[in-house]
Amino acid sequence: MNVRRILLFLPVVLAVLLGLFLWKGLSMDPRELPSALIGKPFPEFQLASLQNDGRQLTRDDLIGRPALVNVWATWCPACKVEHPQLMSIARRDGVPIYGINYKDDRAAAQTWLRQYQNPYQFNIYDDEGKLGFDLGVYGAPETYIIDAKGVIRYRLAGPIDIKTWEEMRAMIRELEAES
Repeated sequence: MNVRRILLFLPVVLAVLLGLFLWKGLSMDPRELPSALIGKPFPEFQLASLQNDGRQLTRDDLIGRPALVNVWATWCPACKVEHPQLMSIARRDGVPIYGINYKDDRAAAQTWLRQYQNPYQFNIYDDEGKLGFDLGVYGAPETYIIDAKGVIRYRLAGPIDIKTWEEMRAMIRELEAES
């Protein structure tokens, strides 16, 4: 008899546990993914420039002042949505933006930048996704804030909009004051 009573309440207990699990998931911001790289140096790499196949770029090219590192691709619809905000940041705020063209076709990416304009200081061509893998990229767009020494301070998965840029700009200003 006691086993039957327990079995009657089992669906209710499971439903409550599932509800708590879903409630917790809904309260999280999916754009703020945890990263094991926060507080660590940007990964070492040696990859070609998107615009100049003969130029090799390395981690050292990112060092010098606080900056954004933006992972983007022509196959990414959200990257197109984010692009005007990146152009605004480059024009009005003077924050360096370095691009990582992720798992893309070089010619298509070059055409895309000519068509929509280029907010990037330079673009790293990561056609095989090796640098993206080292960064733990889930997809595009993703943006990282690095300090003047090349240490990753923040990661945003998804497009930058006006609200997120205001928060990110405050972080950049703090990093500029430190360096």
